[in-house]
Amino acid sequence: MTWSEIAILVVAVAVLVGWLLWVAASRLDRLHRKVMASRLALDAQLVRRASAAVDLAASAELDPVTSVLLAEAAHAVLDDDADARRLVESVPGLGTQDAPRPRRLLGGMAPSRALAESDLSATLRSALEDAEDVAELRDDPAGDELLRNLSAAWYRAQLARRFHNEAVAQAQRVRGKWWVRLFRLAGHAPMPATVELDDAWPPGLGRPLEPAAGTS
Repeated sequence: MTWSEIAILVVAVAVLVGWLLWVAASRLDRLHRKVMASRLALDAQLVRRASAAVDLAASAELDPVTSVLLAEAAHAVLDDDADARRLVESVPGLGTQDAPRPRRLLGGMAPSRALAESDLSATLRSALEDAEDVAELRDDPAGDELLRNLSAAWYRAQLARRFHNEAVAQAQRVRGKWWVRLFRLAGHAPMPATVELDDAWPPGLGRPLEPAAGTS
């Protein structure tokens, strides 16, 4: 094999390796975008859940003490959400070239926000733990609408968290490949992290399109 043939072979291999690295980097960037988009969707649904809880607390459908506790828990989420409201507003432009790319979303949810969301879940479960009380609320059209809005937002938030965590797991697997680490294909982007919080469903509430527990 002549030197010119060796040179051509080396160049061809270098081009092939470069192309493969570019493909891998592009895939990783798409995964990062998927994680950020799913996180934005999760934040949007959690904000809707907190807003539905505020509406329920302000409706006079619950006893005064429960209403106050629920309002405080919901407002704690929304007040801690100085960030999340901005994120929700940016959802439509995420896929555009000029849209901001908030890399911090890859790093997971702030502990204070996760704690506030978990406290809201616990407060809602306490308020809606009695199936008979929930059934009585549903007998009132206004109360039934409030519970439907809450259950729909909560259900979508659970699904959004599941999809987000699956997207994070997929990105983490790719980030763990040796060639990704060797060639630093992730750049300075933080390692994607799952969102862990308490969003367990109140047994008495009933899933969307399902009857509440204790009803026929």
